[in-house]
Amino acid sequence: MGEQPETLERPAVGTEADLGVEPRGGPSDNASMELMRQLRASAQLQHGWIAQAWNAEPGIHPAAGMLLAELAHRGESRPSELAKRRMVDLSVISRQISQLAAAGLIERRPAPEDGRAALIRVSEQGEAQLERWRGLYIAFVKRALGNWSDDDVDALTRRLELMNEDLRDALGGCPAQDGKK
Repeated sequence: MGEQPETLERPAVGTEADLGVEPRGGPSDNASMELMRQLRASAQLQHGWIAQAWNAEPGIHPAAGMLLAELAHRGESRPSELAKRRMVDLSVISRQISQLAAAGLIERRPAPEDGRAALIRVSEQGEAQLERWRGLYIAFVKRALGNWSDDDVDALTRRLELMNEDLRDALGGCPAQDGKK
């Protein structure tokens, strides 16, 4: 398993008809459905781990914790930007921000260009909490994928990144979670 992951070629932008090539047709119906079943199972398993891990976190919903992690990754943001990136209503983000603020995990300040808008960032206490949660998550993944090599994980990660880009494009260009689009 120590081989380098294969290089994945990205198709040129445009439809196959636009490019004058024979349509590929994509995966078969059965392959498409099995992929979606496996992705759903992965999401459910991750949700199960999150539910177990967050039992000791009273007053903070796991989604608020994920918002905190996104803030740490992207930096200071407006609530409206967070809602757009997470593809949720602003009221959802507002509830999560309230939970995080009550726990002292974020700081708010007025936006310099518009004092009515707020900018949200992770507090020092939030950074420490994220580091603790990160350690728990890494320990879980290492336990679950103990027989996998870094190359195995990197190859799957790259495939998932490409799939997510294509799914995002098929949905009409929804904002990327990783900031690439």
